[in-house]
Amino acid sequence: MFFLHPAPVMIHPFRAFRPSQSIVAEVVCPPYDVIDTAEARALAQGKALSFLRVIRPEIDLPEGTDEHADAVYAGGAKRLQALLSTDGFVWDAQPSLYVYQLATPTRSQTGIFACVSVDDYDAGRIVRHENTRQDKEDDRTWHILEQRAHAEPVMLTYRDVDAVGELVAATMKAEPTLHVQVGEVAHTLWAVADVAAMQQAFSTVERLYVADGHHRCKASSRAAGELRGTAGHAPGVDVFPAVVFPMSEMAIMPYNRILRTLPCSKAELAKGIDFALGGLSWDPSPSPARPGHVSMYLGRELGWHGFVLPKTQRETVADQLDVARLSEFVLEPMLGITDARTNQNIAFVGGIRGTAELERLVDEGHAQVAFSMYPTSIAELMDVSDAALLMPPKSTWFEPKLLSGLLVHFFQEQG
Repeated sequence: MFFLHPAPVMIHPFRAFRPSQSIVAEVVCPPYDVIDTAEARALAQGKALSFLRVIRPEIDLPEGTDEHADAVYAGGAKRLQALLSTDGFVWDAQPSLYVYQLATPTRSQTGIFACVSVDDYDAGRIVRHENTRQDKEDDRTWHILEQRAHAEPVMLTYRDVDAVGELVAATMKAEPTLHVQVGEVAHTLWAVADVAAMQQAFSTVERLYVADGHHRCKASSRAAGELRGTAGHAPGVDVFPAVVFPMSEMAIMPYNRILRTLPCSKAELAKGIDFALGGLSWDPSPSPARPGHVSMYLGRELGWHGFVLPKTQRETVADQLDVARLSEFVLEPMLGITDARTNQNIAFVGGIRGTAELERLVDEGHAQVAFSMYPTSIAELMDVSDAALLMPPKSTWFEPKLLSGLLVHFFQEQG
């Protein structure tokens, strides 16, 4: 797709509400969409200030409560309002941009924590690569409207800009605003001293790409649309928080697939793939070594098999992706999965859980077969987005994940 005279996207400072250093470890938590209710309840056990009580408020209601019940949305809003008067939470003195680094023992990635514009999202300058589901859109929209705040940031990426990188590096020489270690990941925030200079450096960026948080982006747009022109409208609804990372620092892990049932025996599936795709290898590595290769697990008795995906005759860059070719040559014709977004027989397992999780799911009978994929690249994500196309669902798993509860963006400053 070609754009004439594209306008740059804007990053906007905001006055963050946040925990102080003394309580940050008790507050922060994973994003709402990487854990289920049971996992959230376990993680929040004994932590009265856990931000899971804001983004997963069903954990404070009786077990079995529908997470889309009115009481859940009201409970999250009530919990967030309570934090406004809780010792240890503070409002930063003035609107700012923030540098946010996530560092593991083997790598780090550093971006800018800012607000981005709903208008930029609606105009396609913040580019998506996946469709959203109505039920998940509705859920996050209601949380935003009830809380009158954006409680969690989305993850965006952009093509590297040297001037931005230089200002980020200079900012990191100062004392951090917040620091917390969660598992193997160190999360550190610095307030940007010269906001105008950072905005100017960023002004050459023409597009941002959604990496993680499609439903939160869409929900932010819907919330703004509902409140604009009403008595409940506040300027803060027109922007939403994001951490924007240069593409060179982004790492994508595979998003693997499992099928709960099969229309044939496991042995017949192996024979069918062997015949249709030109040969199976036995006992390959559970993690494919190169693009176009897939590892398949059929349980302890039949073990791991490897196969190579044929080249597609379809034309678009999205059709060339490994996850798309798996659908074209295996999931659709052999297993009847024509719409992976809605078919309840297929499920997706993030690469962070490892191939041992695939083995467990099959060995314990939760799935009949697992497909271990080679990860989609960040260049492929951008190519698909630039072509205004969509990837198959669950094509990318970004790691490490952003923390929730570090910085909250209220529609109106209250401190």
